[in-house]
Amino acid sequence: MRFLILSLGLLPFLVAQGPALVVVEKKASAVAFYSSDGKRLSDAKVGKTPHEIVYSPDRRLLYVSNNGILWMTETGAGGNTISIIDVASRKQNGVIDLGPNHRPHGMDVDPKTGNILVTVENPYGLLLVDPKARKVIRRYDTKGQKPHMVLLDKDARFAYVSNSGSGDAGVLNLATGAVRNIPVGRNPQGAVRSKDGTRIYLTVEIDKSIAVLDTAKQALIGKIKTGDGPGRVALTPDEKTLVYNLQAGAGMGFADVASLKQTAEIRLPGKPLSMNLSKDGGKAYLGLQDSDKIAVVSIPQRKILRIIDTPKDSGPDPVIELP
Repeated sequence: MRFLILSLGLLPFLVAQGPALVVVEKKASAVAFYSSDGKRLSDAKVGKTPHEIVYSPDRRLLYVSNNGILWMTETGAGGNTISIIDVASRKQNGVIDLGPNHRPHGMDVDPKTGNILVTVENPYGLLLVDPKARKVIRRYDTKGQKPHMVLLDKDARFAYVSNSGSGDAGVLNLATGAVRNIPVGRNPQGAVRSKDGTRIYLTVEIDKSIAVLDTAKQALIGKIKTGDGPGRVALTPDEKTLVYNLQAGAGMGFADVASLKQTAEIRLPGKPLSMNLSKDGGKAYLGLQDSDKIAVVSIPQRKILRIIDTPKDSGPDPVIELP
């Protein structure tokens, strides 16, 4: 009995030490693993200045875009690789060479084939990548400038690309390569799709808005005015609320889907470059890159639950939960 009591007493400590979060430390060129209580446990070195991270369909692997440039507004050749990280070992186990395609950024994964769609900024384009063969199998022209993020439609037939430099969403037919460009405003960024696939919500940073796109019509059907600098966006599980980071406003916003109106903002101790929800949709994780902090926010309570400190000059950007 005494052994059982001691073991139970250790449980909170042991649980706290298990990896729970994956953090892209952009400035440190690493992907780090943190416990749920904010302890940094280990890291995997990747290419220079990684930006975005996505799971493989079976969630055994992570793909990391090694952009090579800190800010998208900066000039420079940049990197041309995607790192593959094994979730179980927490180590890099492969690299995909993108050849002449530099500055990879936003990614999405086809759930059926496992292939990766990734935007590249030098030269502008969208790549279809086979992660098993570790090679580019097709290159697309998005017919726009500075392709930034990409989101597949429900059937993975069309890719929606935020052409941040030309202010449009490029709707790209992956079979034919044909593109329909939908003007949305200045500096479109991240997007989220409704569960039924009929709507896509796309942040427009400089215009302080979220564009509402009808996927059947492939057209803009509405806009939501937001706070300053929306960049990444997600839907709550009930799909009644949009939540998003406000980079320029150093905060986070909430908008009602039914009325298409922002309903609340909260302030954060730094400018969030990213935002991802927990698996249950109850928490948001926001990387405050230049503050070397991660904010954990309660969605129902609309308040900060915890601030996690990361190493100096690590530059945390996207934060996601482990499976």
